[in-house]
Amino acid sequence: ENSHPEEYRIASLVFYSFVLTVGLLVNATALWVFSCTTKKRTTITVYMMNVALLDLVFIFSLPFRIIYHGTEAWPFGDTFCRILGAFTVFYPALALWLLAFISVDRFMAIVQPKHVKELKNTKKAVLACAGIWIMTLSTTSPLVFLRSDPDQASNFTTCMKMLDIIHLKEVNTLNFCRLIFFFLIPLFIMMGCYLVIIYNFIHGKTSKLKPKAKERSIRIIVTLIAQVLICFVPFHICFAFLMLQDENTSYNPWAAFTTFLMNLSTCLDVILYYIVSKQFQARVISVILYRNYLRSVRRKSFRTGSVRSLNNINSEMI
Repeated sequence: ENSHPEEYRIASLVFYSFVLTVGLLVNATALWVFSCTTKKRTTITVYMMNVALLDLVFIFSLPFRIIYHGTEAWPFGDTFCRILGAFTVFYPALALWLLAFISVDRFMAIVQPKHVKELKNTKKAVLACAGIWIMTLSTTSPLVFLRSDPDQASNFTTCMKMLDIIHLKEVNTLNFCRLIFFFLIPLFIMMGCYLVIIYNFIHGKTSKLKPKAKERSIRIIVTLIAQVLICFVPFHICFAFLMLQDENTSYNPWAAFTTFLMNLSTCLDVILYYIVSKQFQARVISVILYRNYLRSVRRKSFRTGSVRSLNNINSEMI
């Protein structure tokens, strides 16, 4: 039986519907821009493609969460429930390493400009991303085969494993190893990069950088710091505390809230995309301008009493 309060169920429906709508639009656009319209690919382009791909993979799991919260029943079987449950810890682990790669990329661009050619070596970036995908999958896959199963009592008509991580205590050793490798290490890498970058900024050692490049790098750094602090740090702190608790509570408000924050990262990545890619900026601006144009034409048509077809409107745009 689902022991989660009604408020949590309603909040989940609203929140996941929002993330699904916004996240799908943003990340699908970003993946298309970075993979199809970007002519000169760099290492940061590769990292952004992986961020967008990871977000989309995670977003595709949201309809199943929405259905579960809406119907309060799980019709998709235990295996799929286990996969989605494991994916709750897979997503932040991989996302943090990708953000760490982006931080190192900015570190190289600002502090080591003599190695700027390395930033165009996309093969190394692809290998790094492929390696971290494989490592994250290999350390997350054991979570699919855990013996402890909170859904067994309901004959697998619920999917508590997708909502709660209490059952992961069975592999606490693995959990804390993952916390070190997939949270603390990338976090320390990012902190180290940012501290050195700030030091160089303060002491004026970045004078060779163009003002626009410096401003862009600062924006990326600030965005990354904010995203990590808001979305990922609370979730991992909560995860660690839950693994240390002796109580087997089925619902924890703090865990629910920090999970929401972690999921919000799929939408906040739009800020990163917008800063990094001029093509993404152009795409967003063109959509806004096109919508404004349609509104103005509709107003004119309404005032004059004339009716224009959508084909005529599109032909005017061309």
